[in-house]
Amino acid sequence: MSTPINQITAEQVREVLNWGMVCEAVEEAMKSVANSQPAQSSDHDKPHTSQPARSITTCGDKSKILFSMPAYVGNFKLTSSSANQDSNTAIYSTIACKLVTSFSKNPERENPLPRIMANILIFNTETGKLDCVMDGTDITTWRTAAASLVATKYLYFSRYPEGVARPVKVAIIGTGVQGESHALGMCNYFTVSDIYLWNRTHAKAESLAKKLQSEIPNVSVHACTTASEAVADADIVCVGTYSSTPLVTRKMLKKRHVHINTVGAGQVHFGEVGPDIYAKAKVYIDSWENAKTELNGLKAEIIGEVGEVINTQKYPLHDEITIFQSMGMAAEDVTVAQSVYNAIQAKK
Repeated sequence: MSTPINQITAEQVREVLNWGMVCEAVEEAMKSVANSQPAQSSDHDKPHTSQPARSITTCGDKSKILFSMPAYVGNFKLTSSSANQDSNTAIYSTIACKLVTSFSKNPERENPLPRIMANILIFNTETGKLDCVMDGTDITTWRTAAASLVATKYLYFSRYPEGVARPVKVAIIGTGVQGESHALGMCNYFTVSDIYLWNRTHAKAESLAKKLQSEIPNVSVHACTTASEAVADADIVCVGTYSSTPLVTRKMLKKRHVHINTVGAGQVHFGEVGPDIYAKAKVYIDSWENAKTELNGLKAEIIGEVGEVINTQKYPLHDEITIFQSMGMAAEDVTVAQSVYNAIQAKK
């Protein structure tokens, strides 16, 4: 008799998600991808990844897309705990595939749906049997923001003796799902004194400002009327929109050492940030493999993967503008899904 496939709902996923868990898993994914570059030694005792480029299927037009994102991550570490034992670290090897749809007109429907929806299929690494189907929509949202948090930790905070304890001002450009998750992640993971929000529809920025002020009362939240106002005094800028034209330019930034996370999903991944910033900035990516296909035409100096920075501890200089060009990786979905699965199992 066949064993039933484990179904994990969105509600079950939400019950266990937290920023520490997701950032730990994403950092392991980044390290594993960097270890898997051809120039690296094939030491399979370290975290390593097999991650082909995602496949993209359009459903009639480019407003409706299906992404297929498979990956195997081997020998990665996660902290786990259960009701009966203290936290401990275990090593995992996981193969999974995320299927994600991006239908840009969903929020405008009579019965609105999320623009992005996802499911993650986890397979047995010994037999290939499908073990679990997990709702991946919230995992996608959280791991995208967590990738920015990990990048910010190593590309920005590593420059300062006080590290992540350094108080910072954060700008959020675009207050949709990613804007909100980045705002919450930044304020929960770092010491944020002020957060500045901007959205083309100002009412949306004001709405998020009210929500954040009630959830994180120790942070001063500002709904700005222009993007220039939002980024002027920021140490860290997070841009997450569908814009294909620049929303942030060099003259808007007052500080020399700004770090920018850009996670936009427009027709080009680098449309939101002005070319005058790219001309001066040091750009870091999540995956060379994805960059080859998705950053064609980007005129900028790409230094390397964030995972390479973590593994080698070669951090940016103090006065440099840095950009994390996030494209999203299946490896991140795999490690976060495993961590979520562990947390749900520990509750039983």
